[in-house]
Amino acid sequence: TLPGIAALVLTVGMAVDANIIIYERIREELRAGKSVRGAVEAGFSRGLAAIIDGNLTTGVAAYVLYQYGSGPIKGFAVMLLIGIVCTLFTATWCTRLFFEYYVGRGKNRVLGI
Repeated sequence: TLPGIAALVLTVGMAVDANIIIYERIREELRAGKSVRGAVEAGFSRGLAAIIDGNLTTGVAAYVLYQYGSGPIKGFAVMLLIGIVCTLFTATWCTRLFFEYYVGRGKNRVLGI
């Protein structure tokens, strides 16, 4: 449905936003002089609160829409909740796993961030 597609587009935007937050935090840590491994760890730990806060707020709004909405609004809310859960999983777990694998492969890794 059209509301479901709109919710999917919204969650893709939220996923991009979560990754931008993490990358910016890593960049700040690299500029502060931390090692690549330290910058990645600090970037994820500093960005996690903002990501969870934004997704939790959107999740509460989606829950309210589901409770008080009808038909297409409920479909939008369900897709939004599913997208939020997937976004949280990919931003906090999959992206972190990728970075840890990349940083752990070599001793002198450089991030082009």
